[in-house]
Amino acid sequence: GEMVGGGDVEAETRQVLKNMDAVLKEAGATSHNVVRTTVFIADLGDFAKVNALYAEYFDGPVSPARACVQVAALPKAARVEIDCIAIL
Repeated sequence: GEMVGGGDVEAETRQVLKNMDAVLKEAGATSHNVVRTTVFIADLGDFAKVNALYAEYFDGPVSPARACVQVAALPKAARVEIDCIAIL
């Protein structure tokens, strides 16, 4: 598929979270089932923008454990990628 956002890390983050939500829903889960995430960003200077949207998505009383790392490159020149582990 095509990348969204045209290099806008906020637009990409929204799409990543939307995609993650769809995968969780298909498995019968929600963001509240997520216990661990890893956030990969191309520029740590974008952390505050990504973190604000991340905090909106994981709005429960306890956020999942998280690691955030800057990477040299992501597939398709993406600015952000997030993986998660959820308990079903």
